[in-house]
Amino acid sequence: MTKLKAQPIPSDLDRPDEVFELAAELFRVMSAPMRLKIISCLCDGEKNVSYLLSKIGTTQPNMSQHLNTLYRHGVLGKRRDGVQIYYRIIDERIPALCRAVCTKIETEGNFKAAIVGMAH
Repeated sequence: MTKLKAQPIPSDLDRPDEVFELAAELFRVMSAPMRLKIISCLCDGEKNVSYLLSKIGTTQPNMSQHLNTLYRHGVLGKRRDGVQIYYRIIDERIPALCRAVCTKIETEGNFKAAIVGMAH
């Protein structure tokens, strides 16, 4: 009877540095609460800027700045129809990531207190 060699369990640190760099860039893009709200609003489909402004309490210039950031980083796509610009999520990893993090925070309580506690 031959013995099977135990395969080493891969560590998260075995990933190439590029994976960590890309993840960090994605987290930087997603780091603004306003952007998370925009993505949440777009999870169920394409919306125009007027609709987003009616659902998210911010100014038009601020909304445009955040939408442009998400667009430039490949998170959102856009199209023009007359004077209206419509945005949609084109990176399907983003809604799943946002939902996972927000659900974890909601179910585990006060996340901010935990972070403040870790800093001391």
